[in-house]
Amino acid sequence: QVQLVEAGGGLVQAGGSLRLSCAASGRTVSNYYMGWFRQAPGKEREFVAAIYWSDTNTYYKDSVKGRFTMSRDNADNTVYLQMNSLKPEDTATYYCAARQGGYSTLHSLYQYWGQGTQVTVSS
Repeated sequence: QVQLVEAGGGLVQAGGSLRLSCAASGRTVSNYYMGWFRQAPGKEREFVAAIYWSDTNTYYKDSVKGRFTMSRDNADNTVYLQMNSLKPEDTATYYCAARQGGYSTLHSLYQYWGQGTQVTVSS
């Protein structure tokens, strides 16, 4: 089992920044892909970003490229999502997820999930 705990959400004005964190515990996650997803009310959960513990490749949803940066700290088993130039349309509950397998943007293929953290961007 892998446990994931997110932190760092909050309320911010448009143009502002937030940094989300996701601490992983339990099984070793060195061969997992870690992903960030988000879900706004009435909408489906969507992929935001992903990173592999064992290399530097990162992947992003087109609408967040250049604004969001996903990174990891292997020593602390923690991944981060730095979100800059936030827009009202970024408002959602953000979830951290882990997948033992190849890169994927499909939330159904991620085996482990955190509880979510709310991000609200006011206009």
